[in-house]
Amino acid sequence: MSQLKVNTQALFFMLLVAWSAMCARAQDTVPDPKPLRPVAAMFQVQYGHAAVTDTYLSPLKYTGHAIALRYEAQQATEFSPKKWTRLLRFGVDYDYTHNPAGNHNMHTLMVDAAWALMHRWSNVATQGLQLQLGGETQFRGGAAYNAYNSNNVVSAHIHWNIGVMAQAIYNTHIKRMPLTLRYQALLPVAGAFFAPDYDEAYYEIYLGNHKNLAHLGWWGNRFDLDHTLAADFHLGNTIVSIGYRNRINKSWINGIDTRNIAHMIVLGIGGEFMNLGAKSRNKLNVNSISSIYQ
Repeated sequence: MSQLKVNTQALFFMLLVAWSAMCARAQDTVPDPKPLRPVAAMFQVQYGHAAVTDTYLSPLKYTGHAIALRYEAQQATEFSPKKWTRLLRFGVDYDYTHNPAGNHNMHTLMVDAAWALMHRWSNVATQGLQLQLGGETQFRGGAAYNAYNSNNVVSAHIHWNIGVMAQAIYNTHIKRMPLTLRYQALLPVAGAFFAPDYDEAYYEIYLGNHKNLAHLGWWGNRFDLDHTLAADFHLGNTIVSIGYRNRINKSWINGIDTRNIAHMIVLGIGGEFMNLGAKSRNKLNVNSISSIYQ
C-alpha cells in the first residue's frame, strides 16, 4: 500500500513538471504583439515667388507671389512596418502674379492630393540615414483667371498622374536636441490631363465640342516636379520644420504652353501621433516603429 502511495506521488510530481514545461513552451510560442505605428503628421505654410505663363490667356510671363498650405501624414505599413511606409498629402497653391507692365493681374488656384507607397532602407552608408523610394499617384486641379483677356478669361488645369516619390532622411542631433534633415521629391511619369485647342472658348466646349480635350501626359508634352528640402527640429513632442520648396509644372500641347514655377520658404509644425484605444493603452511597452524619425 505504501509503495502504491509513493508511485502515485511520483506520478503526480511528473505530471506537474510536464504541465509546467508545456505552459512555458506555450508562453514562448505566443507571437510578439504588433508594434505601434505612430503617424508623422505635418502642417505647413509656404510663401515665396511665382512665375506663371499660360498662352491660352496671355503670351506674357506673369510674376509675383506664391502662397501654399499643405498637410502631410506618413506611417509605417501594417504588413511590413520596418520596410514599407505610406504617405498621404493634401495641398492648396495660390499664385497672385502681374504682367511686366504691372497693370494686369492673374490669379492661379490649384489643389492637389497625392498618395505614395515607398520601400525604405535604413542606415544606408552611415548610421541614421534612410532612403525611401516607391510609386505615387496624384490628382492636381484648378484654374488660372485673367480678367483682362479679351476672349477667354479662365484657363482650367486638370491633371492626374502616376510616378515616383523618393525621400532621403537623416536623423542626427545638435548637442542634445534631435534634428531630422529631409529631402522629398515627387516626379510624375505618365498620366492624363485636360487641354483645349488654342483659342477654343469654353463656351464651344459647353455647346458640345468635346474633341481633343483629354491627352496622355508624358515627358514629351509635360513635365512636373515638386521637391522640398527641410530641417525638422524636435522640441519635446512638437516638431518644427523649416525648409525650401520648388514646384515646377509645365505643359506644351495644341499650341498652348503653360509654365508655373514657384520657389517658397516652408514653415511647418507637427509631431508623431498614436491612436491609443483600449487595446493600445495596454501596449505602451511595445516597440514603436516610426516612418521617418528614429
